[in-house]
Amino acid sequence: MSEKTKLWYLENFNMFSELNDSNMEILNNISRMRTVTKSQPIYFAHDPSTSIFFLKKGRVKLTRTSPDGKEMILALINAGEVFGEMSILEEQDRTDFAIALDDCLICAISKDDFKSFIEKNPAINNKITRLIGLRLRKYSKHIEDLVFKDATGRVVSFILTLANEQGKKIGDEIFVKPFLTHKDIAELTACSRQTVNFILTDLRQKNIINFDRKKLIINKEDELRKLAGVLK
Repeated sequence: MSEKTKLWYLENFNMFSELNDSNMEILNNISRMRTVTKSQPIYFAHDPSTSIFFLKKGRVKLTRTSPDGKEMILALINAGEVFGEMSILEEQDRTDFAIALDDCLICAISKDDFKSFIEKNPAINNKITRLIGLRLRKYSKHIEDLVFKDATGRVVSFILTLANEQGKKIGDEIFVKPFLTHKDIAELTACSRQTVNFILTDLRQKNIINFDRKKLIINKEDELRKLAGVLK
């Protein structure tokens, strides 16, 4: 990949929109771009936490494995988002796995280089600090959902979160593209695939949502919110 192409990607990353040309060139010099094919690991748990990643294309899932070998998805990272940011907090080793859900284009920067860079750019430092806080709160909410909600509540809460983060409102409907597989939703909500299929089919039969392999359509957001409220 050419340096010009790499710089173009960096310039079009929202987090860096306020940087001047000189700082963009510094960022360009300390970063490296790479592609990761679908289903391939980006890093493993217990790997040294030495880099922070910016996802330009594709989707990445962050997972942990329980002592009994079950995989739980902690978060889904979409294009335009950051992951591996906990390395900034002096994390020595990774505590999760990062796996490409699609063919991905990733920008990686060593945490030492990035820490030095953001110390000289307070606006970026503030954005990273807010990001870490938001990510920790999101993890906390996800764990609360897993502990305190039943299967329907977990799936409904997940759909609402997905709509809030990735949805596009058109009229009274909310469109989310692409939608996830039932297997991925099952891992995210600690349900079986059969349970997820039953819940989604039931919501579709009630015309609350519609979906196929490529998209999710929320027809009645208020009904979903009522379900989430009842099950809290």
